[in-house]
Amino acid sequence: MEIRQILENKRDFLPLLLLGDEQEEMIERYLERGTLLALYDGGTLRTVAVVTDEGGGVFELKNLATEPDSQRRGYGRAMVEHIAEICRNRGTRLLAGTGDSPLTIPFYERLGFRESHRVRNFFTDHYDHPIYEAGSQLVDMVYLSMEL
Repeated sequence: MEIRQILENKRDFLPLLLLGDEQEEMIERYLERGTLLALYDGGTLRTVAVVTDEGGGVFELKNLATEPDSQRRGYGRAMVEHIAEICRNRGTRLLAGTGDSPLTIPFYERLGFRESHRVRNFFTDHYDHPIYEAGSQLVDMVYLSMEL
């Protein structure tokens, strides 16, 4: 496995980023100011992530997406562990915002994140279409926090 920082042509990764955040307009808000990382295995792109520096020693994982055929193989875990290690040298806390989903929250909890707070109606107020995961509509943004 190799994780590379992407400095140019970040929009080339948009198809995969859209798996982690379904609305292009939302991705545009953080893509250029964030650090884009791409995980390759066997020369094939498996996972991407965008992390932003929110100031005060706080970093936020804005997007994490793994190719559907590569999911449940440890690529997402490897990416988050890599990001946590990088941020640990420069900050004190890593946040991840996600929908209230039985697929994503347990993933983050297994990595050491704990629920921090919620933003009510985030997905219904800020997205132009309903977003569903595991058969349920996402409404609130759940912020999870990892102390570094």
